[in-house]
Amino acid sequence: MKLAVFAVGHRQPSWVNDGCAEYLKRMPRELPASVTEIKPEPRGSKTREQLLAAEKTRLREAMAAGSRLVVLDEKGDDLTTLKLAKRLEVWMQDGRDVALLIGGADGLDEEFKQQADDKLRLSSLTLPHGMARMVLCEQLYRAVSVLKKHPYHREG
Repeated sequence: MKLAVFAVGHRQPSWVNDGCAEYLKRMPRELPASVTEIKPEPRGSKTREQLLAAEKTRLREAMAAGSRLVVLDEKGDDLTTLKLAKRLEVWMQDGRDVALLIGGADGLDEEFKQQADDKLRLSSLTLPHGMARMVLCEQLYRAVSVLKKHPYHREG
């Protein structure tokens, strides 16, 4: 099983890329993770629906067929780290690759949200896209550390 984060957006500052790379390299060999940047659709005179449809096509092309679809959404499940670890454990038992989608400035296409196997909420705060990428990478690593009983995460 692989964890793949797909983030619609422009090139991020080096601190975002460096932070994501640090947590991704810590992932165990049996659970590799990656971040792929998806080019946003140029705004021009297109409607929001047209922008999201074009980005949906790019996301679909980038994802491995048959992946578990997990969207990050403000209305998604608000999980603690321990609950995310349990969710990750369920994903691992399922065995399918996991595609975690972070939408662009206009969010994600409604179809993605409706078809998603899971919807997660990172925070009640609005996060810049780069920060959301890095927080997600760190939390995936933290969830794995909980499952592996590694001392990185200390509860209580």
